[in-house]
Amino acid sequence: MYFFISQLSISDILLTTDIVPNMLHVLLNNRETITFSGCIIQFYVFCSSEIFECFLLTVMSYDRYMAICNPLHYTSIMTSAHCVRLIATCWLLGFSAAFIDILMTLMLKFCGPNIIDHFFCDLVPLIEMACSDTYFIQLEIYLLSIPTVIIPTIIIIVSYVKIVSVILRIPSSTGRQKAFSTCSSHLIVVSIFYWTLFIVYIVPTRAQTLTMSKILSLLYTVFTPLINPIIYSLRNKDIKNTLKKLLPTVDFGNTAISVPQKDLCLMSIAP
Repeated sequence: MYFFISQLSISDILLTTDIVPNMLHVLLNNRETITFSGCIIQFYVFCSSEIFECFLLTVMSYDRYMAICNPLHYTSIMTSAHCVRLIATCWLLGFSAAFIDILMTLMLKFCGPNIIDHFFCDLVPLIEMACSDTYFIQLEIYLLSIPTVIIPTIIIIVSYVKIVSVILRIPSSTGRQKAFSTCSSHLIVVSIFYWTLFIVYIVPTRAQTLTMSKILSLLYTVFTPLINPIIYSLRNKDIKNTLKKLLPTVDFGNTAISVPQKDLCLMSIAP
C-alpha cells in the first residue's frame, strides 16, 4: 500500500510541477506567452500523469480487493516484484496513451488567433483554436477514454461491490470498522478524482461557461493533488503515531495541534 501511495505522490508532484508554476505566472501577469513546443510538452506531461493516475487507482482498488477478499493469498500474489510490474505497466500505458493524444494534436492546423483562454495547455482549448477538421481527434478522445477511463471505473466499482459484500458479512463491528478503514482513504481519493474528471471531460463543454470550465480544471490540477496527501495522512495510523512522537500534545479528535511556545519558529522561503 505504501509503495502505491508513493507512486501516487510522484504523479501528483509531476502534475503540480507541470501546471502550477506557469498558472501562477499567468495569474500574476494577467497574460503570459508560451512557445508551441512548451505548450505541447506541458500537455503531454499533464496527460501522462492523469492517465497514469487512472490506472494507478485501479491497481490500488485491486490491491484492496485482494487484501480484504483474499487475505490468505494476499502476500503470495501481491509480491514486491508483482507490484513493480503493475506500476511499470501503469506508467507505460500512461505515457503511451498521452503520446497518441500528442500525435493527433500535432496533426491539427492552427491558423487563427494564438490566444488560449485558459491557465494551461489543455486539450479542449487546443481543439477550439484549430482551424482544421477536428472530427478524428474527437473520435480518438472517445475511443481512448474506453480503456483509460471507462474500463478502470468499471473495475473499481466491481472491486468495491465485492469488498462491501465481504465486509458486511463480517460478524463483529470492530472487524467491519477495521476493514472499512483500510479502503476508505482510497475510496475518497477515487471519488474526488473521477468526479472532477467526468464533469470536465464527459459533461458537454457547451453546457459549461468558460469561467466554470476553468474552475473545474482547478479541481483536478490543483485541488486533487493537494487533498490526496491530507486524506492519507489524517486517516493513516502510522503517520498519526509518528506525529504523536514528534508533537506530544497533538489532539487528533478535533485536529488541533498544540506546541510549546519555545518550539515555535518562523520559516521564510526565498523565491
